[in-house]
Amino acid sequence: MRITRVLSAALLMAGLAAGPAVADSSPSASPSSTSSDGSSAPTQAGTSFRTATELDQGQTGTASGSTGDYLYWSFAADAGQRPTVKATVKLPDTHAGETWQLDVYDGLRRRQACQYGAATRTAAQGTASLDLACTLRTVRAWSEQWANDPLPGTYYVRLTVVDLQSSDLGQPVSTELRVDAKDIGGSAAVDGSLAEPLTPGIAVKSTSDEDSSSSTSAALSSIEPDGGWSSGWWSDRWVWTGVGGVLAALAGIGGYALTRGSGRPRRVPPPGM
Repeated sequence: MRITRVLSAALLMAGLAAGPAVADSSPSASPSSTSSDGSSAPTQAGTSFRTATELDQGQTGTASGSTGDYLYWSFAADAGQRPTVKATVKLPDTHAGETWQLDVYDGLRRRQACQYGAATRTAAQGTASLDLACTLRTVRAWSEQWANDPLPGTYYVRLTVVDLQSSDLGQPVSTELRVDAKDIGGSAAVDGSLAEPLTPGIAVKSTSDEDSSSSTSAALSSIEPDGGWSSGWWSDRWVWTGVGGVLAALAGIGGYALTRGSGRPRRVPPPGM
């Protein structure tokens, strides 16, 4: 009997010790999990800049949360693009008036102003959903250090409620976020370019490239546009510059031909000859 009790106590202690280990090894929800229809669009959002969910341009990400949570996404924007971020918040059936805000930050985590769009809106009592939008300025290939111009790299989107009644805190909400970009072209091109796009871990990646024996990988270094990062010097402005130079040369030749006349003037003999 004593041996049975000792064995039972040992098994009980082993079970208690193994319990936390099993709980710790259980998989947690990933912010980049695939949706139920098999698409690669994310179905969750991050809770900070470091855990922001990656979102490609043209994708519609969804996430469920509670009122008062901070929801984060990240996307890549290249030089010459004008990104537009649109968010839809589906509110609970019963709620008081509350204000939601959409913030966009660049790779240096500087808040970027919206060129146009309603980035902050208030939902009246009983409103079913709320739409937010923010269109950024055109991303520049290069800028002065003191300027706050948007630069190529990773951009972060933060969606949260900024004003609500305490009774509505923690109520479930569902959100949708979509990022699109318009290619502005050479009209927004500038001379110069960044050495590297402003993406997280780019310094670590550059160091590992120099030292081939290093196996360090850059965090979130996979975020980039579909066609890769632009070189920074080529744009359609070069085409229009070349066409303008050819037209100017033709105009100069035509003007010379019109004003040149038929040649040297005929010599008129003096009177009395």
